[in-house]
Amino acid sequence: MGIKDDAVEVRAQGWRTLAALHGLIEGELERSLQAESKLSVVEYTVLDALSRQDGWHMRMQQLARASALSASATTRLVNRLEDRGLLTRILCADDRRGIYTELTPAGSKLLAEARPTHDATLERSLAAAREVPELSPLVEALPRLHARA
Repeated sequence: MGIKDDAVEVRAQGWRTLAALHGLIEGELERSLQAESKLSVVEYTVLDALSRQDGWHMRMQQLARASALSASATTRLVNRLEDRGLLTRILCADDRRGIYTELTPAGSKLLAEARPTHDATLERSLAAAREVPELSPLVEALPRLHARA
């Protein structure tokens, strides 16, 4: 294996480590949020993203980026959340083609109820990952990455 091959393998191993950490955390979050709040991880992510917006609304494209979903998957998700009364769509006054999404009071309430479960599960999952030698360096790097952002 040459130097170039070594660099590729280092990146590939880094990616596998990141994917393992993500899978561990997402699986735990999915189980906890479903059990306690009847929310999926991506539904929680959308409600959380909307709650952090000035004015509490986002364009559909922004929501797709925030949730790492395609445009069509975002539309289906918004439809489901709207049917549950957790968010609503608003036509943009300046651009009739633009659609915003906004939390409803019920969406805000459910998010507030789900947040402690989310945060405690995230904390537990990171603590468990810290005990896995392959994942520990990545978990330890997270606070430094957050500080840079």
